[in-house]
Amino acid sequence: MPELDRDTARDWIERWDRQQENLLPDREDRFTALIDAVEEGAGRADPLVLDLGCGPGSLSVRLLDRIPGATVAGIDADPVTLALGRAAYGDLPGLRFADLDLRTPGWSGGLNLDRQPDAAVSTTALHWLTEPALRALYAELAALLRPGGLLLDGDHLRVDEKDSPVLAQLEHAMTEREDRRRFPDGHDESWRGWWEAVAADPRLADAAAERARRRVEADHHGSETVLLSSHVEALQAAGFAEIGTLWQRGADRLLCAIR
Repeated sequence: MPELDRDTARDWIERWDRQQENLLPDREDRFTALIDAVEEGAGRADPLVLDLGCGPGSLSVRLLDRIPGATVAGIDADPVTLALGRAAYGDLPGLRFADLDLRTPGWSGGLNLDRQPDAAVSTTALHWLTEPALRALYAELAALLRPGGLLLDGDHLRVDEKDSPVLAQLEHAMTEREDRRRFPDGHDESWRGWWEAVAADPRLADAAAERARRRVEADHHGSETVLLSSHVEALQAAGFAEIGTLWQRGADRLLCAIR
């Protein structure tokens, strides 16, 4: 079986970033806003940051580029994206990847941290969790983060159309209009198309087989925690002090909570 080298992994990650931008026209702006918040709110030049559902490390790498003194633990349970991240960025100072499932209580014990994290960040990942799993995750983070630490979640989090039907429609329309402006000729590759291409690459065959064995996408229905209210209520129940949106474009927002 051919090995996955750094250049090949980075090519796959570049392709990943392109297909993600197809789904998230403001992805880079959201990354910038999130990292601004870490840089401003961490209170030190060498923050310890957890990247929850890190994928191949797109956010982690951008964060370290802006804050080179940071230490970032990228956490994911997907063997394919972890293999890509490790092959592409395994020698990047300050970055390490952890194969941990955020749905498993006590996952943070596998990080072997030597101090409390200053921030936990995530982009387009936590909406996959069921509501019980989301509540358990936020409760674990509340015990893990230092006092005053930040939780920053960039995701499509909608207002509830039952309570705010006009706002919900406008949020959706803004995202659709921005998508048409930025991609007038349509999208090059879909989420599903990227995964199908990965599965056909023999260098990723073992990781893809392990992904299937773990049934990584088994709960990826996205039906329970795409609502902003689900996250706000779970954060309040976990004991976070301040909760609010720092950046927003339609339903695409950066939700912040202070421990």
